[in-house]
Amino acid sequence: MNSFDWLTHMGIPTIDKFDIVEIKFKGGRKEYYRNIDRISLTTGDPVVVDVPNGHHIGYVSLQGELVRLQMQKRKIKDDDNILRIYRVATQKDLEKWEEAKNREIPTLYRAKQIIDEMKMDMKLSDVEFQSDNSKATFYYSADDRVDFRELIKSLASEFKIRVEMRQISLRQEAGRLGGIGVCGRELCCSTWIYDFKSVNTSAARYQNLSLNPTKLSGQCGRLKCCLNYELDTYMAALSDIPEVDKPLQTEAGSAKLQKTDIFRKLMWFSYNNDNNWHSITCERVSEILELNSKGVIPYDLKTNHGKEQEDLISKSNMELDALDKKFSKNKKTKKKKKPRNQGENQVMVKDTSAPEARPAGPKPEGRRPNRQSPEKPNQNRQNPPRKNVENRPKPIENQEKAAAIPREINPDQVPKKKKNNKRRFNNRNKGEQNKGDQNSGQ
Repeated sequence: MNSFDWLTHMGIPTIDKFDIVEIKFKGGRKEYYRNIDRISLTTGDPVVVDVPNGHHIGYVSLQGELVRLQMQKRKIKDDDNILRIYRVATQKDLEKWEEAKNREIPTLYRAKQIIDEMKMDMKLSDVEFQSDNSKATFYYSADDRVDFRELIKSLASEFKIRVEMRQISLRQEAGRLGGIGVCGRELCCSTWIYDFKSVNTSAARYQNLSLNPTKLSGQCGRLKCCLNYELDTYMAALSDIPEVDKPLQTEAGSAKLQKTDIFRKLMWFSYNNDNNWHSITCERVSEILELNSKGVIPYDLKTNHGKEQEDLISKSNMELDALDKKFSKNKKTKKKKKPRNQGENQVMVKDTSAPEARPAGPKPEGRRPNRQSPEKPNQNRQNPPRKNVENRPKPIENQEKAAAIPREINPDQVPKKKKNNKRRFNNRNKGEQNKGDQNSGQ
């Protein structure tokens, strides 16, 4: 059910409880009936109610003090015109009502054929049978007034039932048929709206919506009812926004209004229909309008004089210079990593002994120092010597040249060969080992 009784937890005495109950019928139609016999009812119970010339079955949708408020809202008087509730529907009543509902769809199709044969300008949308199977109500919509006297006679003779024709609007038709709106919820007209108000296109203009009929119209083909919901909020926000009927006059050119943000109080203008938009506040727009009315033309949209613009530019430049100085002082120069030569990847052996004197004579070609050329300072640059390392061999760039260089080998620098991993006896056990060999020989 789409009604919620939020007063049920309040312990209202049953004696003073409001005796009128809201009953819901097919298509969201709701009526009010008096519970004279004080029947204990719960929301959703099927009840048999009194209707003119018979009885009908509906479901309880609301009861208690909220019904009093709903009646005041709908301006329904609490008088003798309100009919009564007979009883809670029994299984027999429900079966009879089910048989009556099974006749609705075939009757609707046949009635549409009769209307087409009679060439009547009307649209039949729904048929509702009374639970006692004594009356059928035909709901239709039409643009003009329709004379359906002949239609009633033909329908009554066709279905052998009392016929009632009821004209409804397109919004009521959508509410009876039901559906899901673009918001993803069930249609408001089929759930809780009972009083349909007219919706104008001015509501869309105030909310800055595009006047596209396919987007603004609902399933009924009329403007959406939700356009009226936020209209009061937009009207209150628009009271602080000035009306701009003509372009603003400035020395930079005439500025034309392009867009307005109602809730942020910002307005966008462009010079001579340029693609660049400039946003200013509504207070600034009111100030420019006042200056233009006095015949004064400001420098641009943001400043009144050119000197103010120059001061703003110089101030911004000073701030940028201050930031540059601040970050230039704190900036640390990072040393680039020096490229390692190919010779450094070879295994180097430390020489902890005293340095040997090299023979005098011309240096071999392969041992020339790799000096940096002034044109390419970062090419073939050697790493500085490490601490506590003496007579470290220099790296060799080309392995082929290194093979041709005569070089003296220091025996201390030659790595020792690994000993055989054989088990050896201590010297003190050598006698015992020989003794065992002699005994084995004997």
